[in-house]
Amino acid sequence: MIKLLLAACLLFTNAALGRDVGPGEALELRKRNALVPLQHILATVSKRYPESRLLEIELEEEHGLFLYEVEILTDQQQVRELEIDALTGAIIKDEQED
Repeated sequence: MIKLLLAACLLFTNAALGRDVGPGEALELRKRNALVPLQHILATVSKRYPESRLLEIELEEEHGLFLYEVEILTDQQQVRELEIDALTGAIIKDEQED
């Protein structure tokens, strides 16, 4: 019973955290115009943080929404994480990493 409970907790935890979208799926979504082009996402980040350097970018699905998770290093040497709606290109979250 405990093993079953633990497995269920792990399953729901992973679902809540979202899942990474692979390159093949991302390409299919882009072909269907279900994603904003990556160039647009990078331009949005660059407008907000002109002198920043890209550290990491991932496409994830969380609760049925596709999000770009972007990690940058600003010219102030701060690491920031942005979540950007992959359908609209709107910045949903922008916070400093610890």
